Amino acid sequence: MLLTIDVGNTQTVLGLFDGEDIIEHWRISTDPRRTADELAVLLQGLMGRHPLLGDELGDGIEGICICSTVPSVLHEMREVTRRYYGDVPAILVEPGVKTGVPILMDNPKEVGTDRIINAAAAVELYGGPCVVVDFGTATTFDAVSARGEYVGGVIAPGIEISTEALGVRGAQLRKIEIARPRSVIGKNTVEAMQSGILYGFAGQVDGVVGRMARELADDPDDVTVIATGGLAPLVLGEATVIDEHEPWLTLIGLRLVYERNVARS
Repeated sequence: MLLTIDVGNTQTVLGLFDGEDIIEHWRISTDPRRTADELAVLLQGLMGRHPLLGDELGDGIEGICICSTVPSVLHEMREVTRRYYGDVPAILVEPGVKTGVPILMDNPKEVGTDRIINAAAAVELYGGPCVVVDFGTATTFDAVSARGEYVGGVIAPGIEISTEALGVRGAQLRKIEIARPRSVIGKNTVEAMQSGILYGFAGQVDGVVGRMARELADDPDDVTVIATGGLAPLVLGEATVIDEHEPWLTLIGLRLVYERNVARS
């Protein structure tokens, strides 16, 4: 079994692979204050009752691959692998780890590891050229060339951030549930805000991806657009440019990176 962990700014997603198949997954909040011991207890609680794993932490886990956008959590995860999974091969994605993705950026080290992992998975699953739209704390758009190179991207405020900011900064507005309204034209303040979020972000996706595709390929129709991230399902039915939805894209990328660094070494 391979345990993959994607630590995002807001949420952490864990996936358990049996070969190429993801057989279990969990989603928890990211808390940069958690210590390695707290994280170990949390992992034991999640995995302890899985029928394919043993009762003790680490039983049945044959490999671990982790990426993190939060440096303090990456530090604690490193300690978790050292103290509780000492006999298990572990890959923490950082500079020097083989991803199979050339990074054509002014400073490759400043690109989030999750974005490179997504690019690796996108090329493996769909080929290039492609654009990955990740609906997380930020909405990120990542461009991958026909040769599988990461060539750059776009970062925009995420859906949750925008919704929270609207509720905080609007004197007569409030925090709302992120959900699909009854119609585009809202009949009350909540529905009007929900409409603005949903259709505003769908329009943003269509506009940004369209411009990226024209720069990425001679024929924009050759560019495959893949959506991922926890809030992707909200926008899928409204954004017209999305070709594929892969909710576990980052976890699949982590599996590929693990294989490229350990399993095939």
